[in-house]
Amino acid sequence: MLDRMVENVLGLKRSQVYIANVVKCRPPDNRDPRPAEITACRPFLDGQISAIAPDFILVLGRVAAQTIFETSRGIRRLRGEWRTLEVGEREIPTMCTYHPAYLLRQPSEKRATFEDLKALRARMQGRA
Repeated sequence: MLDRMVENVLGLKRSQVYIANVVKCRPPDNRDPRPAEITACRPFLDGQISAIAPDFILVLGRVAAQTIFETSRGIRRLRGEWRTLEVGEREIPTMCTYHPAYLLRQPSEKRATFEDLKALRARMQGRA
């Protein structure tokens, strides 16, 4: 689903997109990562973002959004709004939206995600 979203809505090939995870090992039973696991992996995530130096970031899901923006706010409140992620001296425009796994469980939220991706595409093309 993620590959189709990237290709069909953003107009990018999968090879043009870098995907990073909040934690670098899958937690047992696919549970949410624990705070200590996130803390242990955060320097690696920050290093990846610094090394890649993306023009834009799309944050997928609650855990990633709460980690990136160091908040307890839920994804429903975070999605669909542009935020700025400060990385060193750079400010990276960042959009949060629902995780594809969530969309498989809640297909009614696909429309909201589609709108978020369209906003990202417009910004990438210099129209927003």
